[in-house]
Amino acid sequence: MSDILENPGAGPVRIGIVSISDRASTGVYEDKGLPALQDWLTRALRNPISFEARLIPDEKDRISATLIELVDAGCSLVLTTGGTGPAPRDVTPEATLAVADKEMPGFGEQMRQISLKFVPTAILSRQVAVIRGKSLIINLPGQPKSIAETLEGLKGADGTQIVHGIFAAVPYCIDLIGGPYLETNDDVCKAFRPKNK
Repeated sequence: MSDILENPGAGPVRIGIVSISDRASTGVYEDKGLPALQDWLTRALRNPISFEARLIPDEKDRISATLIELVDAGCSLVLTTGGTGPAPRDVTPEATLAVADKEMPGFGEQMRQISLKFVPTAILSRQVAVIRGKSLIINLPGQPKSIAETLEGLKGADGTQIVHGIFAAVPYCIDLIGGPYLETNDDVCKAFRPKNK
């Protein structure tokens, strides 16, 4: 087990955000993925964040190269949006798995469980999450509303958590792989870390 600091404070963190879309990357329509990711992360984390943002087409080699570039640039977390469906041009999961040291299937399983609460077509999504070096890479859905739902989870009318979003597990995962300490804003998403024995 790695030596994990109890709570070293919310130091600066570098996060890669990647929107993958043929049409948005060529200016056919405005990209909404990058602003949605940046807005949610800014609300959810107490750390000072420097974002490395990329808007790229649905091309497997280009996606893989971008993920490697962001990890090499020191991004401890890389979030992608788009390209995870069954259409011929949807190759984000394949490009992500191609750069993986380890696959983290629980993230994709939980995202589909959350999305199934809203739409039956959630079973068509193929999001994956992987570890590369000391970085966690997660494929998210393409729609801003779905991005927030999968990260945050489902809350009841009184604010109690009904289904945990995937981000609750992200800070501890990054602890375990040797990344920086992420401190969350509990009103948006409460990080779960096991209590020391």
